[in-house]
Amino acid sequence: MDIDTGITCEVLTIKSEIKLIDIFNNIIEKKSECIYDYIEKLNIDSGSKIVVIGTYFTGVGIVKKLSEKYENILLIDIYPHLEELLYTEIGGEIKNKINFSSDLDLIYDCDVVIDTTGFGGLDVSQSSKLDVEAFIIEDPVAEDNDELLENKNNIKERLSAVKSPNKAIIKTKGIDTKTSGTMTLTIGVLTNVLNETFKKKGVLYSACEMGFYEEVIFKQKDIDKFIELADNKAIKISTIKPFNLDELILDELNKIESKMI
Repeated sequence: MDIDTGITCEVLTIKSEIKLIDIFNNIIEKKSECIYDYIEKLNIDSGSKIVVIGTYFTGVGIVKKLSEKYENILLIDIYPHLEELLYTEIGGEIKNKINFSSDLDLIYDCDVVIDTTGFGGLDVSQSSKLDVEAFIIEDPVAEDNDELLENKNNIKERLSAVKSPNKAIIKTKGIDTKTSGTMTLTIGVLTNVLNETFKKKGVLYSACEMGFYEEVIFKQKDIDKFIELADNKAIKISTIKPFNLDELILDELNKIESKMI
């Protein structure tokens, strides 16, 4: 555990060893392994063409996980600069080559489609043109606790429109967030941990290193800056009595579950 003195020697600053990127990758791994296992059970040939739509962040983790076995993987995203995420530590390592494109028309020439685009992604019309061996779509809603988001969610219509003998939804939930995005879940983990630290005797205040990184990624389009920020230790606490911050973070991460429905 990382412990330092605070303003005076009577008060300590404790920092998690777990970094923000570790939280991102823990959540991404849950989703990626769930999808990998599903495709494995379908006995999809290793040479089959697999297209993943959407990079941020589920998509980049899925393609990296699939690259452990599959040899013909294409990641499609309308934001060309997100290709840079493939060459970072987000989502793990690349084992086999992964191609990248911003041409959405390429989704119609493949064997497997994995749609991670969520709200505002593929529409029903685009989905209806798909005729594939397997189709997986990520549910952007987590706990079904927001009526407006539920009404906005059209994944069931998209799923129904696709022609495929194997169709499934990946659902990720567990910590009472509204949506299932990796960034949303990360903020949920941090918020819940901060709330737990406030209950502990001797804690003066708590803070996390999380910012609004969507602006860095999508407005500034600075992936290097994002990775630098993500390498920070996730939480820092001012307290007179040290405790294990990493245990609190892991407790929250262990509550998150991805499954196919």
